[in-house]
Amino acid sequence: MDVYEAVATRRAVRGFTDEPVPRAVLERVLTAAAWAPSGSNLQPWHSYVVTGAPLAQIKKVAVGRVAAGDDWDEREFQLYPPVLKSPYGDRRSLFGKERYSALGIVREDWEARQRAAIANWDCFGAPAALFCYIDRDLGLPQWADLGMYLQTVMLLLRAEGLHSCPQMAWSQVRKTVADVVSPPAELILFCGMSIGYEDVTVPYVRHSRAPLDETVTFIDV
Repeated sequence: MDVYEAVATRRAVRGFTDEPVPRAVLERVLTAAAWAPSGSNLQPWHSYVVTGAPLAQIKKVAVGRVAAGDDWDEREFQLYPPVLKSPYGDRRSLFGKERYSALGIVREDWEARQRAAIANWDCFGAPAALFCYIDRDLGLPQWADLGMYLQTVMLLLRAEGLHSCPQMAWSQVRKTVADVVSPPAELILFCGMSIGYEDVTVPYVRHSRAPLDETVTFIDV
């Protein structure tokens, strides 16, 4: 699979089979992903890969918390600005509409929307998850480095025939994750990532992207 194909086929998959992901594959991916760029080679990512019984425990507790209506853990970073101006708010609204329409869920069906959301904390059935942390003393450029690292991981997973789903939703139950992975106090959970083989029977919609002239300006004169 070449790079263009990996980029074109990478998407947030929300339905996985229970086929185990070989540890050797995960080690190969993460060893290569370490070459992702970072300013002054700080390499600010700290990842925990969880499978088997420990992941089953995280899923069980997280799903139970959400189903019971427990309070969220306070995020240690701001996910979105309080007001998303156009075009960002418009794109977010369109995403939600396309996502739930693909599942046959209407806007007014709150219970169905909640059931769909809870699947996040079951990793959409995936047998492996990566939880990515960053040191709380680092700044915005290092958070950008984290994004480049995660994108590199996801593209390498595609090269291995795997899929993924990055999920900042895990920061809402960060204490449940911490109970299992025991991160040092100086680390902040940025996101989780479900990893596995796609369940092709699960419906999905391929979300659109803005046309090039909305996001790129060429200056050549």
